[in-house]
Amino acid sequence: MGKVDAGGKTLRGRTTPLSAGESNRARRFMRRGSAWNVALYRRTKGRLGGKWRVGRTFLRGVPVCLVTTTGRRSGLPRTVPLLRLRDGDDVVIVASQGGMPRHPDWYFNIVANPAVHIEDFGDDFDAVATVADADTRARLWPRLVDMYPGFAMYQARADREIPVVVCRRQEAS
Repeated sequence: MGKVDAGGKTLRGRTTPLSAGESNRARRFMRRGSAWNVALYRRTKGRLGGKWRVGRTFLRGVPVCLVTTTGRRSGLPRTVPLLRLRDGDDVVIVASQGGMPRHPDWYFNIVANPAVHIEDFGDDFDAVATVADADTRARLWPRLVDMYPGFAMYQARADREIPVVVCRRQEAS
């Protein structure tokens, strides 16, 4: 029997950590795929590239938004497509990086500068990103796993707590 998540469900898929070589290959694949996804998403306002369709979520798809951060070293805009959950007006994103050993670069960019820009199916806005505290993460995590069960597998595989980030819309001044 495989690993079991907090809700008692048996996790499907790989729950062992990735090797360094596997992590590097996966990171390169994600970088290339992300660039294509961003271009398609922007050109079609999310009609293409706006749903992640894999495994049990294939038919319904999981919503994707584009998050633009400021590179912590370069100072340049960096845009990534991320699965997202709406929590009221907030956009919730997960720094899972597929359960890899280290947090994704966009997460470190947000920690250094929490000002982000969100593109969500034509709803484009500036936001402030905050890493969820323990209580907020505990409240949101079951909803995130319900939206995309792969998050539970990623958490089981990772030797780190996967951060949940809440992006709160900034009111225009």
